[in-house]
Amino acid sequence: MKNFSLPKEKNIYVGIDVGSSKICCSISTIDPIEGTLQLLGIGSSPSTGVKIGSITHRENLISEMEAAIKEAEMMADAKVSSAIVSISSEQIRGINTQGAIAIQKNQMNNVPIQHEITESDVQRVVDLAKGISLPIDRDILHVLPQEFMIDTMEKIKDPVGMSGHRLEAHVHLITVSTTAATNIANCAQELGITVDGLVFQGLASGTAVLDKDEKDHGVALVDFGEGTTDLSIYHDDGIRHASVLGIGSGSITNDIGVMLQVGMEEAESIKRTYGSAKASLSSPELEFDLPVKNGGIARRISEHELSRYVEARTEEILRLVKREIIRAGLIENLTYGVVLTGGGANLKNISGLAEEILEMPVRIGKPKGVQDTVGMASDPAFSAAVGLGIWCYQPDEMFSDYHAESPVKQTFKHIFRWFKDFF
Repeated sequence: MKNFSLPKEKNIYVGIDVGSSKICCSISTIDPIEGTLQLLGIGSSPSTGVKIGSITHRENLISEMEAAIKEAEMMADAKVSSAIVSISSEQIRGINTQGAIAIQKNQMNNVPIQHEITESDVQRVVDLAKGISLPIDRDILHVLPQEFMIDTMEKIKDPVGMSGHRLEAHVHLITVSTTAATNIANCAQELGITVDGLVFQGLASGTAVLDKDEKDHGVALVDFGEGTTDLSIYHDDGIRHASVLGIGSGSITNDIGVMLQVGMEEAESIKRTYGSAKASLSSPELEFDLPVKNGGIARRISEHELSRYVEARTEEILRLVKREIIRAGLIENLTYGVVLTGGGANLKNISGLAEEILEMPVRIGKPKGVQDTVGMASDPAFSAAVGLGIWCYQPDEMFSDYHAESPVKQTFKHIFRWFKDFF
């Protein structure tokens, strides 16, 4: 289990959020007076090299990543040399697992002697819990301890210093395709950026928008992105389920483009300006002009008619989210319901529709816990980017097991795995 090697120069914390609609770079530092994280700059660039969380055009991604970094550097007046990078893909998988070790080291007169649990014991039991057999093409991205048990005592968060005979760890592992992780890291490295780690986008967003009470008593964080929808379920201050749906708000834009026969950029603008997740809240009498191309006929459509398309697709996505929560068996544990964040959370009236479909409380999650000197941290679309900065600042909150390796090292690693499995 490896904590991120954080960028130390001038206490600068850098996160690069790689999405299907935009690439975003955030630069943060520590306020010397308040001792809190201060957002210095955010840069963003349209994303054309990533679809549904997968790289489709490497050169486009590299140039767009570079543009976002330069914009953030200019705003923050700082130079980026290393960063952590977000990843969201259908290749993300979450697994609950556990391991146990004996901490009784010797006996005297047949009476077991209890020994104090050390950091080394915790490391050993977590390593045992994550020691599951994975396919050759998958790596562990995160090792997220949920709770520990000492003999019959349950729900222990920090067992160090306590005594007992047996230590058990319950952890949540998030795994990722080796190819997807390597390709994302290599794009940043191509720009001379040292990749200190990869973070699941849903966890980064949760770090920025969730309260401790929500994580304690149960909440589902839904990061509604352009190409994917990330689901992270918390309970008892631990991750209980993580998954990615290969559909996002881009599907709504696509529906508008197809139904109204307009380009995708125009469809996105129409969605943001006139679309509503609840058609009943849009007036049939309020009409707007559609773009006219190549001498075509002028057309108008009502906000209500448009919102019918928007509502249909949004409802489908929310029902998929609900099905995933039910499949995880955790719907009864969500005291605080659902927190919606990501760019898709900016859709008008989406919280009202979500409450109807999911049948639980819903709120829109905006980044918090940072000093916002650039006036951009209040937008749910930047939750993951802001969360990456917080993640850097508070590395002990979570663990990452992934660190970028050179392609040659990755190749030898996979050959070694193949021989090991073969024999």
